[in-house]
Amino acid sequence: MDEATKRLIHLVHSTQSWKTIYSIIKTDPLLEHIYKAPYHSPLFPQASSTLDNLHTIPIDKLLAEYASSDIQLISIFNPAYPERLKTIYQPPWILFAKGNTALLKCNRMLAIVGSRDATQYGRRTIEYLMPGLIENGLMIISGLAKGIDAHSHKEAIKQGGKTAAVIAGGFNHIYPRENLALASYMMEKQLVISEYPPGSRPEKWQFPMRNRIISGLSLGTLVVEARKKSGSLITADYALNEGREVFAIPGDILSPHSEGCHDLILQGAKLVKSPSEILEELNIYNEKTRCEC
Repeated sequence: MDEATKRLIHLVHSTQSWKTIYSIIKTDPLLEHIYKAPYHSPLFPQASSTLDNLHTIPIDKLLAEYASSDIQLISIFNPAYPERLKTIYQPPWILFAKGNTALLKCNRMLAIVGSRDATQYGRRTIEYLMPGLIENGLMIISGLAKGIDAHSHKEAIKQGGKTAAVIAGGFNHIYPRENLALASYMMEKQLVISEYPPGSRPEKWQFPMRNRIISGLSLGTLVVEARKKSGSLITADYALNEGREVFAIPGDILSPHSEGCHDLILQGAKLVKSPSEILEELNIYNEKTRCEC
């Protein structure tokens, strides 16, 4: 690991503000002066507390702990960092990854998101769609939340496919706890990533922020079930803003679980009745080549 990357990792441990790190990098691209700057340094305005933290957080000890726990750190300047993710609004400076990081090279990622209170209809929809998606080499990205997210991960695994989870908070504080076994399995056989250090407890504001990573890694986002005010719609908004495809499952017009999906369809999202609508829109239907990951 080069010294500039190590300094960037240290900064990420010292502040959760993307803009603070950006302002420091603009002033000092190689981060050569961050340890020398005095408290309240005019060189780094608005970053005095961050710079102070650099002198109290034992980064060498933490890096040794991560290595012993098989946690990999991939900076935005690393060739292994996903190219598609670099183009989003405020791309993560560091990806903390546990599992098969070769999956980040996959060029056929599809985000699947939906209600935490998944209905039988939502779960059956995923079970119906998943075989066709996996057979055509799509890798499934979701957020390891209860409901639609967890069911999507499980079905991808069941069908012999690849899947990755993007979590809020760090690896040491998996939320919800009911998905701890799934997370542990994915950290060994699939992939779990976060932009936050492993010791970070998940904060409420981190959940909508992690959605930009879910959509940013993916060619498109499929919303299975969503109420009118749903975190899944935030993921869809990120996808639209980044020029990615958005798909939605129609449902019962009397069910609040489908209101968000119906609104998306009215706004132009692709209505999905079978895997073919997704595959055709992504221009990979019936292709022989698969994602090598």
